[in-house]
Amino acid sequence: MRDVYLHPTVRRLATALTEAPPHARTVLDRVPQQPTAPVVGRLRYALCATLQFLAFLAYVSLASVALDAGTSWMTRGQGWFGIYERGVALGAVALIGASLFPIAAKWALIGRWKPRRIRLWSVAYVRFWCVRTLVVANPLARLTVGTPMYTAYLRALGAKIGPRTLIFTRWLPICTDLLTVGADTVIRKETYLNGYRARDGVIETGPVTIGSGAFVGEQSTLDIGVHLGDTAQLGHASALHEGQSIPAGQRWHGSPARPAPTGCEYLTVPPARCGRLRRVCHSLATLLVLTATVGVAEVAVAALLEARPALVHTLTGAGGPGSWTYYADGLEIAAATVFGLALLGATLAPTLSRILSRPLGPNTVYPLYGVRFTLQRAVARLANIRFTIALFGDSSAIVHYLKALGYRLAPIEQTGSNFGTMLKHEVPALSRVGTGTMVSDGLSMANAEYSSTSFRTAPAAIGRHNYLGNNIVYPAGGRTGDNCLLATKAMIPVSGPVAENTGLLGSPPIEIPRSVERDRRFDHPTTGSGLRRRLAAKNHHNVVTMALFLTVRCLYVYGLLLIAMFPLA
Repeated sequence: MRDVYLHPTVRRLATALTEAPPHARTVLDRVPQQPTAPVVGRLRYALCATLQFLAFLAYVSLASVALDAGTSWMTRGQGWFGIYERGVALGAVALIGASLFPIAAKWALIGRWKPRRIRLWSVAYVRFWCVRTLVVANPLARLTVGTPMYTAYLRALGAKIGPRTLIFTRWLPICTDLLTVGADTVIRKETYLNGYRARDGVIETGPVTIGSGAFVGEQSTLDIGVHLGDTAQLGHASALHEGQSIPAGQRWHGSPARPAPTGCEYLTVPPARCGRLRRVCHSLATLLVLTATVGVAEVAVAALLEARPALVHTLTGAGGPGSWTYYADGLEIAAATVFGLALLGATLAPTLSRILSRPLGPNTVYPLYGVRFTLQRAVARLANIRFTIALFGDSSAIVHYLKALGYRLAPIEQTGSNFGTMLKHEVPALSRVGTGTMVSDGLSMANAEYSSTSFRTAPAAIGRHNYLGNNIVYPAGGRTGDNCLLATKAMIPVSGPVAENTGLLGSPPIEIPRSVERDRRFDHPTTGSGLRRRLAAKNHHNVVTMALFLTVRCLYVYGLLLIAMFPLA
């Protein structure tokens, strides 16, 4: 689409495509080519599915045996405090075990990752699938993103990561032995650096190399066989395609990436003192908190799923599936859980988010892994609870929920769908969206900036009467103003003149018309009694969809409870 706008005639488009740069050689070009794979037969496909199912069954059986032994030991504690003590110990063992098991499986099934091609539905693919599934499912890794424990986990899997590196992406690299990251590098969230790709019936693995002091922006993608030099920077919403390399000290952006204009800077936070002792203390404190909260909660749920008849009788008073109270009490517990969590999420999350964000002064530099860093990460987790945003999103209620979180939206032009059902923000109190602006899905307000030793929060402001497409990263200091059309996945400029009364498309963005004459055919529903009537109809519709949203989750929890309460002696 970008090429069509830049070259609006067929002749100019053909010329531009002919003059495209040749394909660069990569490490995979030196891997011997396999003959063209024949069409996969049903037998090979069924064999792969069988092996995957057996691996899943073995994992569940092993976890069940450990769960049964652990919960039996926990429930033999003396009194509530004794049970809690044993729950903390069991939670610690469960979290550490769930973290060490993927590491052991990776080294046992794969050894060291090397550049190669893995044929789909083969035994080698099953080993790849097992390791990928276990590495991604590690609960401790998902809970420690952005901490030294996260990089330690990647190092244990074979990644070569330098000291003081800060990684925020929750998409864990899979082929870790092929990942090299230098010291003092920052990798922002939602970035892909998997070390593999699927193409033409094979999984291709290859190296991803990032130098020291480098920066990779949010929602960027690094294909296999790419290289960032020392102190190189890749902007937000950008991509390095196979064979691309950013020379040391240069700033690139776009998809595919190209040199950025002079003055374009993505790593803007001054350094701060952040020594090894601070990092070690933060990691230990995080581990203790997770063990005492998340670990105990998981163990408590596991104990419930053990289906002890005595516990079932204590909770419900039901004798078993033959009694109607067995079903009625289960439904009461499920409804209370789902609707209670919905109420708590709608009230407690905004309140805590506002309170915890108060000590975070805008444009003030703080060291990593201190009290304020912990507060900022807590605010980000509370304000990004998917359940609540999905519940209120795409309805008139979402603007009121965002205002409760701290967004500055007044005055509001209510459309009944000002925001979608997927929205991310790091400090809601520093997010501002102008009047008359409508946002599709996947907006990320990147109003926190990081270096390898420090961070700061900064306002991110979207102008009035904008329209934002899907999956846009809007950084602090974005150079757009009023009456802009920001197309899906467009890169928001951070330097140059402020864009107003125009449209931006692509990465790096090019200007396109903000609107055309055809758009005026839809002006009449936006005013007068017709707008009020349609808005009321949409609100009634959304009340039904929100009720269905909660009902489906209630039935899901209800089904789990019926299984958990079944008296398996």
